[in-house]
Amino acid sequence: MAASKPVEAAGPGGGGLARWQVALAVGAPLLLGAGAVFLWSRQRGRRGAGGRGDAGGPKRNSERKTPEGRASPAPGGGHQEGPGGRRDMNSLDRAQAAKNKGNKYFKAGKYEQAIQCYTEAISLCPAEKNGDLATFYQNRAAAFEQLNREPLMPSPQFIKSYFSSFTDDIISQPMLEGEKSDEDKDKEGEALEVREHSGYLKAKQYMEEENYDKIISECSKEIDTQGKYLAEALLLRATFYLLIGSANAAKPDLDKVISLKEANVKLRANALIKRGSMYMQQQQPLLSTQDFNTAADIDPQNADVYHHRGQLKILLDQVEEAVADFDECIRLRPESALAQAQKCFALYRQAYTGNNSSQIQAAMKGFEEVIKKFPKCAEGYALYAQALTDQQQFGKADEMYDRCIDLEPDNATTYVHKGLLQLQWKQDLDKGLELISKAIEIDNKCDFAYETMGTIEVQRGNMEKAIDMFNKAINLAKSEMEMAHLYSLCDAAHAQTEVAKKYGLKPPTL
Repeated sequence: MAASKPVEAAGPGGGGLARWQVALAVGAPLLLGAGAVFLWSRQRGRRGAGGRGDAGGPKRNSERKTPEGRASPAPGGGHQEGPGGRRDMNSLDRAQAAKNKGNKYFKAGKYEQAIQCYTEAISLCPAEKNGDLATFYQNRAAAFEQLNREPLMPSPQFIKSYFSSFTDDIISQPMLEGEKSDEDKDKEGEALEVREHSGYLKAKQYMEEENYDKIISECSKEIDTQGKYLAEALLLRATFYLLIGSANAAKPDLDKVISLKEANVKLRANALIKRGSMYMQQQQPLLSTQDFNTAADIDPQNADVYHHRGQLKILLDQVEEAVADFDECIRLRPESALAQAQKCFALYRQAYTGNNSSQIQAAMKGFEEVIKKFPKCAEGYALYAQALTDQQQFGKADEMYDRCIDLEPDNATTYVHKGLLQLQWKQDLDKGLELISKAIEIDNKCDFAYETMGTIEVQRGNMEKAIDMFNKAINLAKSEMEMAHLYSLCDAAHAQTEVAKKYGLKPPTL
C-alpha cells in the first residue's frame, strides 16, 4: 500500500488530501473538480481504474515491523486522577489507549489482535474527533494489509493512462529495433538463438503485449544477474510495484536507481518523480518536494519534472507555482495537451476558491481553447466537464463527458462521473445506476465505481448491497488511507444495519 506503518496523526484537518489530489500525485490522467472521487477526503474525482496483484510481488509478511504511533497515550489527552486516586479516562483517552495497545501488537506481528484494538479505538472515539478517527482507521487498514489480500494488477486502461502522463520516461518508450528480443525463425520454423538474453527486454516485450503480470518477475531476472539493463529493470520493477500498491517494495528499487550516478540522468529523474509522488501519497510533502526539486536540478530539460511538480504544487495550494511549472512543461513540450488542460484546471480552482467571477470566465475560456487545439485529448473534456458541473452548466458538462466516452470508450470512471451528473442534474437514479453499472461492466477493477455504487445504495437504504460494494472497493484500494476511508464507509453501513435490526427501524431511502 502507499503508506507502510500505523501512524499517529492523519494530517491537516484529519483527512489529508482529497481523492482528486492523490490521482494527481500518482501521475495518472484524472477527473478533477466537483464530482465525487479518489482518496483522502473522497470528495473529488480521478480517471482510470485500479487495483493490484502480481505473482512476482513482494512477500508481505516481512514488511512494517515498526509502527510510528506512540506506545502511550498522546500528550494533551491524558488521564485524570479521580476520587480515591482512581484514574477516570474519557472516551478519547480510552480510544488512544486501545490504539497504543494495537501498535504494540502490530510491532510484534500480531495483526489480528492489532485490528481488534484499532476497531475498539474507532468505537470509543467521539465522532467529532475526525483527526483521531482518521488515524485509527488508517492504522487498522495498515494491519488489514498484512492479512487481507494479494496485490492485484490494475486494469490495462489504468496502466496505459499512467504511462501516458510521462513523455521523458525511457522505460515506457517502445522498443527499438535493435532491442527486439523475439526469437528469429528459419524457413523450417526452427528457433534460432535469441539475439540478446535479457529479462528487462523480455519485460519490455510483455509491456507492448499488455501482458503486465509477467513484468515484475522478468525485471527481477535482470536484476538478479546484474544485467546490462540493471537501472532500467530496477525502475520498471519499482513502477509496477507502485501500480500494484506495494510502495514498500518499490522504494528500495527507486533508491538504488537514484543513487546510480552512472545511470542515464532521465532514469534517475524519473525515479525521483515517482518516489516524490509516492511520498506525497504518504503525506510527506517535504520529502516529496525535495525529490522533485532534485529531479529539476539534475535534468532541467525534462518536461515530466515540471508537469508532475506542478501537480504537487496544486496539492500544496501553491497554484501560482503550479502554473509556472505547467508553463515550463509546455515550453519544453508544446504538444503536451495534458499539461495545458491541467494548467487550465489549476487556474480554474484558484478562481473558484477565490470566488473570482472574471477569473472563472477566463479559465472556462481557456478550457475551450484547449479542447479546440487538442480535440483528441480526453482529459481536456473531462476537466472542462468538472468545471462546468461546478458552474451548474449540466447540459454542456454531459456533452463533454460524451466526448470523453467517444475518445476513450473503455474509461470506466468517465461513466461513473456521467452517472453522478444524472443524479445531480436530473435526479435520474435509474440512469445514474445504469451508467455506474456500465462502468463496472467495462472494468471490474474500477474501485471508484464500487465505492460510488455503495454510497448510493446506503442512501437507498440497501445496506447489505452497500457493504458488498464497499468490500469490493476495499479489495482494489491503492493505499492504506484509501482502505481506511472505505472501511469507515463499510463500518457506518454495518452500524446502520445493526441499529435498524435492534430497533426495528427502516433506513431512510432516496
